Amino acid sequence: MAISTSDFHQKLILLAEPIRQSLSSTTPSDGSPSLKSHLQSLLPPPNEPDLQPLLTNFSLLCAALAASQTSTYDQLSWIPVSLSTSAESAFQDLQKAYSDYQNKDLLLELMPILLPLLKSSITESSIDDDGDEASARVPVAYAVVAAYQFKWFVTQIDLQLLGKLCSLIIPCALTALDHWSLQVKGQGMSVFIHLAKHVSCSEFSLYDDVILDACCQNIASDDEIWEHVVEMSVLLVTCTQQNNPRSPWFEKVLNEMLSHLWRQPRSKERRIAWLKHIEPLFSGMGIVLLGHFRRLLPLFFKWLHADDDASVLLVLDSIKTVIKFTWIRYSPYYDKLIDELVTLYKDASMKVERENIRARILQILILLQQCKGQQFEAAWIKHKHDPNLLSLSPLLTHYSS
Repeated sequence: MAISTSDFHQKLILLAEPIRQSLSSTTPSDGSPSLKSHLQSLLPPPNEPDLQPLLTNFSLLCAALAASQTSTYDQLSWIPVSLSTSAESAFQDLQKAYSDYQNKDLLLELMPILLPLLKSSITESSIDDDGDEASARVPVAYAVVAAYQFKWFVTQIDLQLLGKLCSLIIPCALTALDHWSLQVKGQGMSVFIHLAKHVSCSEFSLYDDVILDACCQNIASDDEIWEHVVEMSVLLVTCTQQNNPRSPWFEKVLNEMLSHLWRQPRSKERRIAWLKHIEPLFSGMGIVLLGHFRRLLPLFFKWLHADDDASVLLVLDSIKTVIKFTWIRYSPYYDKLIDELVTLYKDASMKVERENIRARILQILILLQQCKGQQFEAAWIKHKHDPNLLSLSPLLTHYSS
């Protein structure tokens, strides 16, 4: 049912009132009064006749409050869940009212206005051309809030409409990736992950190189956002460079990641995050992975003997993927890999996940046997009569026959 401009204006004021009262009665416990004042400034003045700024500011307020529910940022922790939920509900009601008012999608109409504003807010506290942080002039908290608002808005857009807005979303996401704050970077990465999962790869075509360069620039990140940068980089390079395994971007992304992993090869969090997300990159590169064995396989050998079962299972899955796509042709690591797998098979007797670990090892050994039968037999002969492998040898004999 269509409604008039005055009715829509009144609806907006009514939706804002409970939020005004709740925000007024909420006291930041972490010394964030300026942030509270900033949010209160977005509330609609009762006598403002111009509808557009009211709509823009109230939408920004709802986004900031709603996003705080999943935020890890300290200066948003004072916002109660009840206020966050109310803001999300108010925005949904606003969307419905706008549809009745204009018969249009509110987010689709607002994005050309909101995204440049959020991009500007992020830029104000970024590093300037002289390499100086501008946070002395503008509190970084405003940039962090803008980044959370940005991500929240993007994830609210109907997936069928998301592709139409990529030309607005991508420049803002790149600005977030270029910021020095980990919180801001993390939200930009989350936006790119969301886009990579839900829009056509063709939507990135105008930005391929600049996006992948931003990925590479951020790979050597703090552990706080390492998983985000891995997932983002893998999704974007496999999406934009699909059907081109010899793309220099595959090479550059993998080399940057391996360099970062070798800085702390024993870091559990770093290896698990990488192993969880790297498989599509391995699949995309295929046989080209052979050129990376010198740096890749020694890492795998270290991780096969990690203390945690999660790492062991993940690295076994990665090894299987690499063998499947390379058939480990002419590699000096072939015999070493068999020795490491045999050692792990025996050590697995003390592990909680021993059955799953041994099942994966068997699958890998069968693959190795299939890809290079004679070399496998020559490498296996020294293990063939090991009393600790009595249950394994007959299985390999069965598959070779």
